[in-house]
Amino acid sequence: MKVSIITVCYNSAATIGDAIQSVVSQNHPDIEHIIIDGGSGDDTLKIINQYKNNIAHLVSEPDKGIYDAMNKGIALASGEIVGILNSDDLYADENVVRDVIALFQKENCEGVYADLVYVDRENTSKINRYWKAGTYKKGAFRKGWMPPHPTFFVKRSVYGRLGNFTTALKSAADYEIMLRFIHKHEISLVYLPRVIVRMRAGGKSNVSLRNRIRANREDKQAWVMNGLRPGLFTLIRKPLSKVFQFIKKGR
Repeated sequence: MKVSIITVCYNSAATIGDAIQSVVSQNHPDIEHIIIDGGSGDDTLKIINQYKNNIAHLVSEPDKGIYDAMNKGIALASGEIVGILNSDDLYADENVVRDVIALFQKENCEGVYADLVYVDRENTSKINRYWKAGTYKKGAFRKGWMPPHPTFFVKRSVYGRLGNFTTALKSAADYEIMLRFIHKHEISLVYLPRVIVRMRAGGKSNVSLRNRIRANREDKQAWVMNGLRPGLFTLIRKPLSKVFQFIKKGR
């Protein structure tokens, strides 16, 4: 089963090598790695070119933001399964893609997700937060639940049927697309109960209070644009759920 991994980047020289290496090290035999670069001015492309024999497609040109770049990657993907690995993230070990695909084949599902850890930007072995996603239950989005997007693998046919990322949102298009796929259209979904991604701390929606407020507004917009109504406390419970990631880590 062929898998397309999409990595988008812009001036990511400090981390892109780790991301690529984590894909190169996977023991699944059929991986198509697609890199969409926003026209970096640092050494990002120089580092990418060191791995040119392992990269199926490289596009480097200005884009309209991270979600526009992801859509470009989806358009190039030829794998039956599509995963997205951010340029400052890395897979936890060499068995990640193998385990994900084994679950797709066993359950004949449309999507798979797993757990994620936030790690120190310099020392990726140092865990700051543990995002244990847990098994999805219908209606969980109304309770503030969502799976970690970097762990979300989905059949390419689902994008073709239900659409790509909306570029109208600047920081919550990943939330919107999972809300659309999972909650609204109820794709068949299976949980892989283990950590598969190490995510460097400092995501776009969390780097400042201002960005967190904007992300919360976009979360609400995601429900509206899908013709859905969140629960009374949905938009409060979603960011609050992250507090428990710190609490669980400390136990």
